[in-house]
Amino acid sequence: MTEGTKTPPDKTPPDKARRDKSHYEVIVIGAGVAGIYQIKRLADLGVDATMLDGAPDLGGTWYRNRYPGARFDSESYTYGYSFSRELLNEWHWKERFSGQPENLRYLNHVADKFDLRKYMQFNAKVEAAQFDEAEHLWRLRVADGRELTCRFVILAIGLLSTPTLPRLEGMESFKGRSFHTFYWPHEPVEMAGKKVAIIGTGATAIQVIGEIADKVGELTVFQRRPNWAAPLNNGPISDEEMADIRARYDDIFAACARSPGGFEHEPDRRGFYEVTREERLALWEKLYDEPGFGIWLSNFREIFTDEAANAEFSAYIAERIRRRVKDPVTAEKLIPKDHGFGVQRVPLETNYFEAYNRDNVHLVDISETPLERVTETGLRTSVRDYDFDIIIYSTGFDAITGAFDQIDISGIGGEKLFDKWQDGPSTFLGMLVHGFPNLLMPTGPQSGSASTNFPRGIETGVNWCTDLLQHMWDRGYTSADPTFAAQERWSAHVTKMYAIMLMRKAKSWFTGYNSNVPGHEHGKVRYFVYNGGTPKYVAAINDVVAKGYEGIVFASNARPSVQRALRSSAAE
Repeated sequence: MTEGTKTPPDKTPPDKARRDKSHYEVIVIGAGVAGIYQIKRLADLGVDATMLDGAPDLGGTWYRNRYPGARFDSESYTYGYSFSRELLNEWHWKERFSGQPENLRYLNHVADKFDLRKYMQFNAKVEAAQFDEAEHLWRLRVADGRELTCRFVILAIGLLSTPTLPRLEGMESFKGRSFHTFYWPHEPVEMAGKKVAIIGTGATAIQVIGEIADKVGELTVFQRRPNWAAPLNNGPISDEEMADIRARYDDIFAACARSPGGFEHEPDRRGFYEVTREERLALWEKLYDEPGFGIWLSNFREIFTDEAANAEFSAYIAERIRRRVKDPVTAEKLIPKDHGFGVQRVPLETNYFEAYNRDNVHLVDISETPLERVTETGLRTSVRDYDFDIIIYSTGFDAITGAFDQIDISGIGGEKLFDKWQDGPSTFLGMLVHGFPNLLMPTGPQSGSASTNFPRGIETGVNWCTDLLQHMWDRGYTSADPTFAAQERWSAHVTKMYAIMLMRKAKSWFTGYNSNVPGHEHGKVRYFVYNGGTPKYVAAINDVVAKGYEGIVFASNARPSVQRALRSSAAE
């Protein structure tokens, strides 16, 4: 709690009282990376808050995604939280790009170190959230039958937390093992000698394929459309290197703040056409062999906006793929023809392209021979049947808004958020929605979180939302709702930013394209992410604060008992 601020209402009760409580000042939904930091900020302020999550334990994406090869594509030391120097000094990342088991250990370490578990409730899936206009609070219905109320709801429910399955006949008839990668079994899956199918070649599948190709009997990959990918170039972090990283953390996070993508990697400031073709090739050769997103984000800025520049660079990447895949026909099938490199989030891979050089790995192009159904023994395409022991569905997510759609959220006048966002989300700063007072989304649609190194983005969003709450508590406000006009201006700004980026043409979750999701089949563009870059986003949200939270209407219309509690708290 900073000096000079007032204590929020209803200080944190003991654990026993918390378990029996039905009303809180703040309820956070989601116990992933964003939710953990959000509850930490609220706990530090002494706010009466709890966290609800439908999973059996914390971790969000790192609890659910246990598939082989699951790991960061951010440098580990840029992914961890930055809020505690002590935490930074004591945690040793073992790999440049850390794997799922260590990532989950890290999040558990954070929760235990700061004694956050006492605020968390698991196996507590929120089914509905309704704004009660008469009482001016939120009513939440939990799957276990409870009804909880709170003044503020903070949704930290994840960008890629609602998996989608293909709509194939016969999926229940398969007698082998089958699962979506999001629900990979917690117990080991025996694959040695097994015939394995994987449907999809997106970012997750690219990780899985590279990891299991040499561990299965046979692997058959069913690809609808290829994705560009570049080498991860992972490696261990020695004690000496970790000590150097700790000494440079301030510089590392400063670089992330300057970078449009929130990573260490910053764009080449030279103009694409100001240097020779030979100089461009020299840069690309260097970046391709370096770790991480440098090949994407340390490149010339024109590859994101200029068709010719992007085409030249994409041709270079295509040639690198041809060098790595021995069979020319297979290589061509793995090279995208419908979009250029970098216009959507780039998967990073380890031995992915080399997997197709193995005799036990087969590629089936389902754009040519479509999947027709799942059978008792495997999969049927338009030309033949395949027998499998295991089917892996790596078929993506109902991204960004999917997790919101899983909760029946009703605002003023009973308006449903699902209906409001049917043609695409509209928000104020990606963190508030007109007509849904006191509903905060630190990582919401149209925020800067989805298009950046996620923990760097969530710290920005959580800090902004927490500062907004403190502003309200200091002044006795009980309600915050953005104006419709302010929301329209922000959404128009987000849409305008797409116009200058080649991203607008991508069939990806960045643009709301997902043919597995009912209502999204035709690939209508939905303006899901703020793609103006981290510095511009931070400047925009800070400008709103500097102008007295311009665009937000505050009110003090709580029940008399709450008003008395506020006055009493302010007097302390």
